[in-house]
Amino acid sequence: MVMTILFNKRILLGVTGGIAAYKSADLVRRLRERGAQVRVVMSAAACQFITPLTMQALSDNPVHSGLLDHQSEAAMSHIQLARWSDVVLVAPATANFLARLAHGLADDLLSTLCLAADVPLLVAPAMNHQMWRNQATQANAGTLASRGVRLLGPASGDQACGETGPGRMLEPGELVNAVASVFQSAQLAGVHVLITAGPTREPIDPVRFISNRSSGRMGYALARAALEAGAEVTLVSGPVSLQAPERARCIAVTTAEQMYTAVMNRVRDVNIFIAAAAVADYRSVTAVDQKIKKHDDTLALNLVKNPDILAQVADLPSPPFTVGFAAETECLQEHALEKLQSKGLDMIAANQVGDGRGFDVDENSLEVFWQQGRQVLALASKDKIARQLLDIVAKQYHDKNKKSSTFNVQSLK
Repeated sequence: MVMTILFNKRILLGVTGGIAAYKSADLVRRLRERGAQVRVVMSAAACQFITPLTMQALSDNPVHSGLLDHQSEAAMSHIQLARWSDVVLVAPATANFLARLAHGLADDLLSTLCLAADVPLLVAPAMNHQMWRNQATQANAGTLASRGVRLLGPASGDQACGETGPGRMLEPGELVNAVASVFQSAQLAGVHVLITAGPTREPIDPVRFISNRSSGRMGYALARAALEAGAEVTLVSGPVSLQAPERARCIAVTTAEQMYTAVMNRVRDVNIFIAAAAVADYRSVTAVDQKIKKHDDTLALNLVKNPDILAQVADLPSPPFTVGFAAETECLQEHALEKLQSKGLDMIAANQVGDGRGFDVDENSLEVFWQQGRQVLALASKDKIARQLLDIVAKQYHDKNKKSSTFNVQSLK
């Protein structure tokens, strides 16, 4: 599959009870063709226009409709769905749905998760042109827009009632493009970002090596997020089983020394350095040429420290904006702040690992620290966490540059 801006994005599609619901089936198909994951929530009225079975077959996921489904509510499904999604799109959105959403009603699954979601909310109105022009509907649309809800359409044209005017739902292709635009920004336009990802492998003999459980997913998610933000991206990756972002410049390495060389050869030409790789702290003093045979009950290995890539980048005369990662099993804040200070970093992102957290899973949570602040990123998909972290990085990077520019101008006066 050719990677697009929607590749692996999690789209929660809400379908309400209007005749345009038949277009929602084509919308699901088109979103999945672009590589998106889609889950569908249908109102009771929507199920009268198009069957949940159709939407399930097209999305390849169960369709959700009942707020009081005891089996799903045992796991608080409306909260789980809201946290799962990267964006919520309601198409079609009837006049009734717009009114209920504007007034904060939450008496069915779709309206409840719209209130619970902390992701972009897009609605595609679809109704008779007189209903759309009604002052109440216009007031509700204005209220939603003022709260940051993005209204897509409606379009004008022939309607199912035989009349003509504004109220048609936008076509599925237009809606797909609108969803894709959510993930594109210019926050890092003109900025070169260098990211390390994955583990390193330190050879012991031809068949054995020292490594760790890093899958590289967080680093690769950061690369995708930086590309979405308009950055030029160089990704230095240890051995992983992941598809590299097609617009990133990718350098494959195996050992910590190779990663060090790849980074130091390029870091003077970048603006932001994010060290997301889990670099082995030590390597074997000597990697023997032949397989070590099992002779004794014990085996002693002599280890030597690997170069500290992050510290050496931060110690450059004119370092880039430098972001480190800290994977901790205890005292997370204490260890993260110590690393932030001792290595002279601009920012550090810390997460708990072990017991199924952090490594080799699809979700993550972070505590992000910088000299003047702290922000907690709650458990979510690594792609969502990556976009949230890049948003913080971009703001702090630009803020630092503004302060530096102001200082330089004042010093010339």
